[in-house]
Amino acid sequence: MNRWTKLLNWQRMHKNGEAQEEKADQAAEKKKDEKEKVNFREWVIDPSGDFYYNWLQVMIFPVIYNWVTIILRACFYEVENTYLAIWLTLDYVSDLVYVADIVMKVHTGFLEQGSLVRDQSRLKKRYLHSSRFLWDMASLLPTDLLYLHLGIHTPLVRINRFFRTSRLNEALDRMETRTAYPNVFRISKLMILIFILIHWNACIYFSLSNYIGFGVDEWVYPNLSNPEFASMRRQYFYSYWFSTLILTTVGDTPQPQREEEYLFMIADLLIAVLVFASVVGSVSNVIMNLQNQDNVFFPNHELVKGYLRNRRISKELQSRVNSWYQHLHINKKITRENEILQQLPVTLQTAIAVSVHLPTLSKVTIFQNCESSLLEELVLKLTPQVYSPGEYVCRKGDVGHEMYIIKEGKLAVVADDGVTQYAVLGDGNFFGEISILNIKGNKSGNRRTANIRSIGHSDLFSLSKEDLTDTLSEFPAAKRLLEEKGRQILTKMGMLEKTEEGEEEKEKTEDKVERLETSLETLQTKLARLMAELESSARKMKRRVEQLELQTEGWEGIVAEGAWSETEEDGGREREVGDGEGEKEEEPEGERGEGDGGEEEEEVRKDIKEKE
Repeated sequence: MNRWTKLLNWQRMHKNGEAQEEKADQAAEKKKDEKEKVNFREWVIDPSGDFYYNWLQVMIFPVIYNWVTIILRACFYEVENTYLAIWLTLDYVSDLVYVADIVMKVHTGFLEQGSLVRDQSRLKKRYLHSSRFLWDMASLLPTDLLYLHLGIHTPLVRINRFFRTSRLNEALDRMETRTAYPNVFRISKLMILIFILIHWNACIYFSLSNYIGFGVDEWVYPNLSNPEFASMRRQYFYSYWFSTLILTTVGDTPQPQREEEYLFMIADLLIAVLVFASVVGSVSNVIMNLQNQDNVFFPNHELVKGYLRNRRISKELQSRVNSWYQHLHINKKITRENEILQQLPVTLQTAIAVSVHLPTLSKVTIFQNCESSLLEELVLKLTPQVYSPGEYVCRKGDVGHEMYIIKEGKLAVVADDGVTQYAVLGDGNFFGEISILNIKGNKSGNRRTANIRSIGHSDLFSLSKEDLTDTLSEFPAAKRLLEEKGRQILTKMGMLEKTEEGEEEKEKTEDKVERLETSLETLQTKLARLMAELESSARKMKRRVEQLELQTEGWEGIVAEGAWSETEEDGGREREVGDGEGEKEEEPEGERGEGDGGEEEEEVRKDIKEKE
């Protein structure tokens, strides 16, 4: 019983758990639906987003529809009468798309100081006060009401729909920037425009023939009474063929006989000249772009072949060079990636290089577990290289200036005779990494320890010693880590000289002593400079004091005479106060005393002026 009870309880718990999971899933879906609900009033379209781009592609159809069908229905009456219901339906569907396009423009944001403006009031104000709004409203004017006066079979009343052509130009420009084959797109766009131009010319030719009279002469459209030329398809195709003959200047067209026919031919020939010039210019532009693209992606083979011929290089070496170029072109091997990506910002260069080369670089043992920023810096330094069959990548004893990472192909480690193979390296292998690290105790130094030869065509990435050193100067921790990994690899290979601990401590002490001696010499130089400046300032101060003493030597006598005259004046004053008799008799004496004192002061002043 206990067993069955436990089983029932487990089943109930399992059902409750499933129910709870279902509720949680339903709640998550509800939240997701709530998030996906967009408030239309606050909806803003990013002009650089995919939705805006897709909407521009939708706008291509109503614009081209109006450009093609309005003139067709106005000139070919049978087409208008036969499919009138279809035309009216498509007309008003295109009008609805035009209305929706206005709504899209109202909600389309714009950039201000690099940020997308999402304020609905500003978006509406900007669009409503722009010239685009006037053209859009003109393209939607209800000119169809003229059907009531002119009749239902007058499609030219909808000619104002052509005012929305700017939307077509914008869509084509966006498609050209996004397509992976811009040259093919340019040619296709040009051909479509030429087809539309010939279509308009054919419609005008048929209408002119109707105005002059069908079958009046050889130049106009044949008489409709002839069953061979009475069908609707024959009318359009004959007119299109005749217009093509004129605009392509092929000739073999009937001679015009009336003034209207001559004017039409003159206008068509002038248009044909412009069409021919545009076609030639566009095709030559495409060809130049293709040549420039080849020159950017691949080295210029013609220059190299001319150099080899002028220098009379052997046929065997020329054949090797030609096979190398042929391999590059056939297999689309790009060896100038850094030059191509230089036009992009550094951040985009790094992102592209990381997506392309980081998996290859991360396979190198010494770079594993390194900082991601270090790997991103090194990825930009990788240089693609392609080696032909039998070509040596490096030879034993050569000084190593770079390391290699095998992207594709096979390389053999061979003996000095070039025949005996010790090992074969494949995709993802690497070699030469120890030679670009200055590790103390490396028995081989920076020399290559083996001969590496390409078995077939091999694609490698090279990383130079200078690039690695410059990058590691900004990452000291990574530098120590790489050096430690390099020592471990050399120890396993038996290529690292073992040093005693005492010698290492001795080297550290000698380094400290050298640093102290250098700092001491620097301090001595600074002290000598300060002592020289102090002696110079002391000499200047001494000269200044001597000049002041010479200037003040003549002032001692003048000061003494001035003091004596002051004491005489004080004595006279004391005698005047002590007598106190006969004020009238004392006044003249006092006056004379004052006069004597004034004369003495004048004499002192004269003496001072003479001394000065």
